[in-house]
This record gives sequence, C-alpha cells and structure tokens, in this order.
Amino acid sequence: MVEDQQLFLNGMKALFREWPEMNFVFESPDGHSVLQRLSECETIPDVMLVDLTLPPKDRVEHSGWEVLKELKEHYPDMKVIILSVHDDEYLIAQMIELGAHGYLVKDSDPDEVRDAIHAVYDKGAYINTRTLDAIQGKMGGKVKTPKIHENLSRREVEVLQLICQQMTSEEIGEKLFISVKTVNGHRNNLLQKTGSRNVTGLVMYAVKHRLVEFV
Repeated sequence: MVEDQQLFLNGMKALFREWPEMNFVFESPDGHSVLQRLSECETIPDVMLVDLTLPPKDRVEHSGWEVLKELKEHYPDMKVIILSVHDDEYLIAQMIELGAHGYLVKDSDPDEVRDAIHAVYDKGAYINTRTLDAIQGKMGGKVKTPKIHENLSRREVEVLQLICQQMTSEEIGEKLFISVKTVNGHRNNLLQKTGSRNVTGLVMYAVKHRLVEFV
C-alpha cells in the first residue's frame, strides 16, 4: 500500500491479517519514495493499493496518479487499485483511462476491497457499478455506433463481451468451447487492435463503441 494516513493503513493491515490467501509485503507513506523502496524489496507486490491524495515533498506534489504512471512504466505487470475519499465520476473514469485496474472509495466495505484485489489479480480489472457509471458518463457524447467493427472478428467481439463481464480466460474458454491459449490469443489481439493497455481499457473501448450493454 501507498498510504499516508497511518490509522487507515493500520486498519487495512489488520484486514490483511484476516485474509490468509494474501500477504502484505510493502508499504510507503508517500509517493516520492515508492520506486526506491520497491527496488529494495525482496518480494514485489502483485497488487498495489495507492492513495490518490499523497503528501508533497519540498512543496513538490507526487500524487497517486503520478505513482500510477511510474508503476506502469517500471512494473508493468503490477496491478494498481486507486484508493480515494473522492467519489467523483470524472476522476474515477480518468484514473481508469490512465491505466488503473480498479478504483475504490475509502468507505468501501472490506469484502469489496477483498473482491477487488482478487478481481484485478485473477481477471486484470475490477469494474464495480460506481466505476462503470463513471466510464459511461465520461464516454457521454463520444459514444460511437458500431459498424460491426471490420477490424474485430465476431469471435473477438464475443471474447470482449465476456471480458467485460469479468470472466477469466478459463471461464471464457469453457463458455465458448475453446482453449485457454486461444482465449489469450484473442485477448492479445483485442489489446493490439483497440490500442488498449489493459482490461479496463478494453471495457472502455466496448462501452464507447456500444459493443456491450450493462444493466
């Protein structure tokens, strides 16, 4: 976790101790020292929870979105969940667009935090109702009507729609009667064809082009 509020950090660490499938391996009270601290870690986290509002150093801001950019550059396989007190749709959508794998408001239920960590680790993203509403709201007037995308095959569209339902590659393979290797091949093609960086990017693409509908 990257978190400057000690009380909140201690509360989260207490939760992690109750979740036997997880190990808490890293903490930083600010954004400035994250990369240095990670370079000294014996174990690199699979998932990082990053507070959006972090303290400046020598009047130089280093917020959660700057940490997000650094982690994406230096640790591209690490999944990042943004934590914030702000429940602003534009801000949520912006963080997802910048590459966050999930966004949680700090008053979230502990069970949702646990579910979010599992989702980004297992499926590459955590898209809850709040995040989905934010993405749809930000797309607003920029929504496009699909042609049925000449650059996407029908199978790729099917896989994309199931990814948006947060299915794993194994679950998609079982549903479409194809191998996990084939699913991953379609996923990689989707990332390349849509210019997306991760699963959340694919969700934004699908919403923008009306390839998926959420109730």
